[in-house]
Amino acid sequence: MFKSIDSKVKAGGDVELKEKVVAINRVVKTTKGGRTFSFSALVVVGNENGIVGQGLGKAKEVQEAITKGIEDAKKNLVKVPIMHGTIPHEQLSKSGAAKVLIKPAAPGAGVIAGGSMRAVLESAGIKDVLAKSLGSANPHNVVKATINALTSLREPIHIAKTRTIKLSKVFNG
Repeated sequence: MFKSIDSKVKAGGDVELKEKVVAINRVVKTTKGGRTFSFSALVVVGNENGIVGQGLGKAKEVQEAITKGIEDAKKNLVKVPIMHGTIPHEQLSKSGAAKVLIKPAAPGAGVIAGGSMRAVLESAGIKDVLAKSLGSANPHNVVKATINALTSLREPIHIAKTRTIKLSKVFNG
């Protein structure tokens, strides 16, 4: 389902990835000796040029959780097709109870999206897009649904080759 990225990008070589922390959650475990606090961090990384990934890190300290989240996100990078600063077509995706709808937008419209989705779309390098989170607002599921939607996108050239039709026919429908 996910498009794989070559090992050079996964290793982090020659690619400048920017990190964005989407959510930090404090988790409390009650034990016989008292309460134990730990943190989980949801992080999105991307090169703002069509590559994006998400990761979850858990640790006793916030900074350590963020670092682990960044390492996990670098292992889960995916390639996103971008055309003229927007996405090629409309896409609906679901993860858990979160539904996500993303639509291409006119140049200059900007990223019109909520918090968790905005972080993913900006990290991917999409400049103009309309996005709506339907259903659950849980950041973990919204981020997963957004990445599922972005990986489900197909480029018009690929569609034309698959169907063996002209590229102009794909655009005119």
